[in-house]
Amino acid sequence: MNAPAFPRLKVCCIRSVEEMRLAVRLGADAVGLVGPMPSGPGTIPDEAIAEIARATPPPVMSVLLTSATDADTIARQADAAGVSAVQIVDGVGPAVYARLRVALPGRSLWQVVHVTGPEALAEAERVARHVDAVLLDSGDPTAAVKTLGGTGRVHDWRVSKTIREQLGVPVILAGGLIPGNVAEAVRVVGPFGVDLCTGVRTDGALDADKLAAFVSAAGVQRLA
Repeated sequence: MNAPAFPRLKVCCIRSVEEMRLAVRLGADAVGLVGPMPSGPGTIPDEAIAEIARATPPPVMSVLLTSATDADTIARQADAAGVSAVQIVDGVGPAVYARLRVALPGRSLWQVVHVTGPEALAEAERVARHVDAVLLDSGDPTAAVKTLGGTGRVHDWRVSKTIREQLGVPVILAGGLIPGNVAEAVRVVGPFGVDLCTGVRTDGALDADKLAAFVSAAGVQRLA
């Protein structure tokens, strides 16, 4: 897929309605709401996810991050949360996507591919035919305790660029993005969107100054 003129912005690890409103005011096209995970930051209770999703104004997308790998569990989580998109952070098979298309009509499906090396290209090509977007992150699903996001680590953007060029669906870049490196990341990879969690927080809270600097550096255009 060709690189867009400017990237969309997803602000992840949103913890409250107030954080969501701050993210939207500063340019977020999507907000990430993190369900139970084996590790990593930003998890919030199911009730908080549903509350934030209800308050998120269209056309901003509310995105549930789930570590579940069976379709029925993912569908129940998404229905309870009332989100507009589901981001699957661990690997699943084709049957799961097929079941979710039936169970969650009208919901956008995103699949995370963790870029641990060049082999991520084959994985991205495998999942792209089943989903609406592929998100490239820097976790390690093979670790003894899986890391499935929020690592603050940068991966090899050259691999991400190759993936973006080869896929026919939007590619969203995550993994260690901060105001100081996002311009280079956008230049090298040319992603449809950029996604971040820890890079714009101070003492765990979403930092308006850091997010504004990130938006400016990334070239994000705010919603009209």
